[in-house]
Amino acid sequence: MSTHRPVGRGAAPGDRPADTVPIGAGHRVAALIGLVIAPPLVLAAAVPLALRYGWGPSLLDVALGAALYAVAIFGITAGYHRCFTHRSFAARGPLKAALALAGGIALEGPVTLWAAEHRRHHRYSDAPGDPHSPWRFGTSRTALLRGLIHAQVGWFVTAPSRSDRERYVPDLLADPILRRIDRCYPVIAAASLLLPALIGGLATASAHGAVTAFLWAGLVRYALVHHVTWSVNSICHAFGDRHYSTRGADQSRDVRWIALLTFGEGWHNLHHANPTSARHGGLPGQHDPTAALIRIFERLGWAYDVRWPTAPDPGTTAAVE
Repeated sequence: MSTHRPVGRGAAPGDRPADTVPIGAGHRVAALIGLVIAPPLVLAAAVPLALRYGWGPSLLDVALGAALYAVAIFGITAGYHRCFTHRSFAARGPLKAALALAGGIALEGPVTLWAAEHRRHHRYSDAPGDPHSPWRFGTSRTALLRGLIHAQVGWFVTAPSRSDRERYVPDLLADPILRRIDRCYPVIAAASLLLPALIGGLATASAHGAVTAFLWAGLVRYALVHHVTWSVNSICHAFGDRHYSTRGADQSRDVRWIALLTFGEGWHNLHHANPTSARHGGLPGQHDPTAALIRIFERLGWAYDVRWPTAPDPGTTAAVE
């Protein structure tokens, strides 16, 4: 594991660059409850509920949870991230809609807002203006601990503004499919939690089956998806190996266990060296299931204009074919 080098402080809490728009107190309260408080509470309560009330997961709950986890992660990695934010590939209409819906199941916000925040992150990576750099408060151990909490969850509620979608994602706002799916996001979010309960209840013909499916395949799965994907923002910018040079203050790193849980997103260093690459794992042994899925889409004719990287030498910025 390589050591970090000092980088500049991020913008002080409360500062916002000119390319953001302020948000109201209601949005911040919703983010506090839905994104910061609820996921850890769900994870902390799941085991006691299982032991005390017999709400442990059945094989159906585990299968449902694993399937929805995979759909949500691929929706974020292949859809929200590589397709819509970075244009690593173009998707034909049905695939585009499916990827946007799958990303919505992850409950991380509408695709246009997610992409706007992430494009701003790349513009200011680990420098003032980055919405979620773990180096925001400095480079001491205390500052880094505070920064890791900020990058993982804190930025959702401490930031008084969000990235300006008109500035960062005009291409997505102009897409009629994505606009319609954006408008339907509350319905998609509700379905993400309620569908497991419906399936569990119908499959077992019992209220108990509905409750355990809602708990494990709904709530616990949602909490895991959130913290697994957000670890890319925090851990993959503070710890791990750097194989490629990147611009400015950027501190992107490769972390194997995060790559495993996020289907390739933990190979974060190549991604920041070459953001438009459809593959993030560029070295031997860096398996990237999301890239493999995109390759399948390409061979089926559902994806086109895919940007595959060449094999760059470590220590250099990646090249694109």
